[in-house]
Amino acid sequence: MADAETTAVRDAEAVNVSVLTERLRASNAPEFAGLQSLVVRQFPAGFSNLTYLLEATSEQGVTRFVLRRPPLGVAEGSAHDMMREWVLLRVLHPRGVPVPRPVIAISDPSVIGAPSYIMEYVDGVILRGARPSALSADDNVAARTMASLSHAFVNTLAALHELPVAGTPLETIGKPDGYVARQVSGWTKRWEQARTTPVAALDEVAAWLRDHQPERSDVALLHNDFKFDNLVLEPHALTTVRAILDWEMATVGDPLMDLGTSLAYWVERNDHPIFRSLGLGMTALPGALARAELAAAYGERLQRDLRHLPFYYTFGVFK
Repeated sequence: MADAETTAVRDAEAVNVSVLTERLRASNAPEFAGLQSLVVRQFPAGFSNLTYLLEATSEQGVTRFVLRRPPLGVAEGSAHDMMREWVLLRVLHPRGVPVPRPVIAISDPSVIGAPSYIMEYVDGVILRGARPSALSADDNVAARTMASLSHAFVNTLAALHELPVAGTPLETIGKPDGYVARQVSGWTKRWEQARTTPVAALDEVAAWLRDHQPERSDVALLHNDFKFDNLVLEPHALTTVRAILDWEMATVGDPLMDLGTSLAYWVERNDHPIFRSLGLGMTALPGALARAELAAAYGERLQRDLRHLPFYYTFGVFK
């Protein structure tokens, strides 16, 4: 989405354009009234669900949309449940949360091979790499931008955690009781199943996480993958977030788990080169807040006790 380049659809992940076109023509969605033709391309980025760009031509011209579906061969799992993600967007968009507007759900798997949904295409900038091209070539300007971006980042995350959950449809998307324990147990099991050679340090971290779980800090909506390359930014005002993408792992739980995950992505210039080589290195640029500063800004806005933040950050890195 946004500045990401699309490619021709991979053969193994092809969409039956004719069937999809007829389904959209038969829908009551005003966005597809008078649909004449449909061109489908694919966003190559992403490691979970499949995402396609739709260019719909009608008498009004060409309008872009985005189609989301689970990967081939995956029949279950909440992270690949497109109807769950569709419902979440329908709850969040009317509440002013910057998410793409959901357009139409396609629950019938016979249309493209799996339940899917279509949302609006949000144009803008997605920052990727160690030095995104959208930043000014002037180092001083870039540093000021990174400082402002850091604050926009943490304020957007904090705003998500301020959303009311109790008494709203968000209550249905997760089970906050025991959330931390389930996450620690689940990711420890994944490590044990994926391990091919002994790594004593990771076993020690898993044991430490098991034995040092704090009391739940609060209950909030968690994005669970909140990082810069899941944010669409205003091209002429990079500190304005136009949309938050990739909600497949969203749930309701302890908000400091969300913060810990974001801090784990947030590298600094003095971090080990291996850590900085993960492709998330723009946060190490001059002007960006340090992890401790980011956490302090979050805690100040929400007046939240961060005594146990080392646990949440450690879990984020472990995950």
